[in-house]
Amino acid sequence: MGQGAAILGPEGRQITDWERGFFRDANPWGFILFARNIDTPGQLRRLTSDLREAVGREAPILIDQEGGRVQRMRAPHWREYLPALDQMALARDPIRAQWLRNRLIAAELHAVGIDVNCAPLADLDEPQTHPVLKNRLYGNDIDTVVQAARTCAEAFLAGGVLPVLKHIPGYGRASVDSHKDLPVVDEPRSDLDARDFAPFKALNDLPMGMTAHIVFTDIDPTAPATTSKIMMDLIRSDIGFGGLIMTDDVSMEALRGSVADRSTAAIAAGCDVILHCNGKPDEMEAVAIAAGPMTPAAQSRADAALTWRKPPTPVDFDALWADLEALLPQAQAQGTA
Repeated sequence: MGQGAAILGPEGRQITDWERGFFRDANPWGFILFARNIDTPGQLRRLTSDLREAVGREAPILIDQEGGRVQRMRAPHWREYLPALDQMALARDPIRAQWLRNRLIAAELHAVGIDVNCAPLADLDEPQTHPVLKNRLYGNDIDTVVQAARTCAEAFLAGGVLPVLKHIPGYGRASVDSHKDLPVVDEPRSDLDARDFAPFKALNDLPMGMTAHIVFTDIDPTAPATTSKIMMDLIRSDIGFGGLIMTDDVSMEALRGSVADRSTAAIAAGCDVILHCNGKPDEMEAVAIAAGPMTPAAQSRADAALTWRKPPTPVDFDALWADLEALLPQAQAQGTA
């Protein structure tokens, strides 16, 4: 059986007998972990090993470890980091601090068997950006965001971790939380091309990207980007993104219909892989069936993305942390949620 066009999240801190059998049969392309799956470094290493053993290969294992509020691995076992936007504002050398922060994060991830991080973010900070996103961003001008996002990706890759560019084609203008409702943006296409889409075009060579559940009414008023063939074609052609495209979580309330309906629509629109995060067994089964096996084109992009996965270059973790602290005001390197 080919690899399934899904990324799934186990329900707890160890995989159940049911999950072991289901993952073996469904053969998802990868897995994603959340705070519910995480206790100690030893437990986490066992979980990542067991997930790969279930599918019989070095399947990619993803996490959202941005720092700040979106950080699944937390103290006391892992470092806490400032929200990205706060660090960019406070650091004496923001781009160097960005590299240090994300190289440290990559080291922590790689040590427990996690090899894909859902970052960088290339969305632009706007006056109306919803608080769920705002302080996770890197800035409000295109050049700064592109440089910071590129630096983040390079730091991950140096640490043996694949980056996932998000949220394609741009979520910064959203004034509602797509976890709970559907954001709708009415700006004209020309403005979107010049601003919102520009950072993603500049970063279109990265190996993986994640869609935004957001409607752009001047391009396709009928569907959010994740399930819009018009928008997915724009991402491939106009933005020029050639890497593997995964959906944002299909259990978010921005999307309508069952998780199976959402998955079917996203694959039909042109997404390569469906991301499902909540770990509910019935939903995972429905997503796996609806997503089906990866298409030859999706499998080719997935294989190409994994060629970017390299052994990490050695680093002195404590020295990097000291360097990061030196770039920030006293006692500011370590953030809080």
